[in-house]
Amino acid sequence: MSRFQPALLGGVFIGVLSSLPVVGSANACCCLWVVAGGLLTVYLQQQNRPTDVETSEAAIGGLVAGAVGAILHVILLSFLLQSTSSGVAFEEMFRAQLDRNGQVPPEVRDRVLGLLTSRTMPLVIASFMVPTYAVFGLLGSLLGKALLKKKTPPAPPSMSA
Repeated sequence: MSRFQPALLGGVFIGVLSSLPVVGSANACCCLWVVAGGLLTVYLQQQNRPTDVETSEAAIGGLVAGAVGAILHVILLSFLLQSTSSGVAFEEMFRAQLDRNGQVPPEVRDRVLGLLTSRTMPLVIASFMVPTYAVFGLLGSLLGKALLKKKTPPAPPSMSA
């Protein structure tokens, strides 16, 4: 297995499960899929190794898995919103909420709606998600390191005469 293959697989796990409509809602519970992706990364790193993974290697793997998962999640989410009518429905619902709230000044409402409908929205979302997912992926990998320790065999008895 190459050095970053476990992290990439953990990132794909995070990105795909976070993007699924019903399954992705479990991320509201302490970033469940992100932590699980970090844990999966450490599990894959420890395969075919006689000893434990170094803490630094597990941490870097979790960071990479979280960042890859966040980028994949943003790409899949923006693709789903653009390819279906749910993106238009979301925009209309958001516009109706802003119209109902009389305390929002018109220039702020126009600015928020302009940002919501712009092509830079995925970049804005990614600027928040990538660091968040990276940190939670790191925490998941450290949790995986603690939970998935390999048992070391006992030392052979010494033969002193």
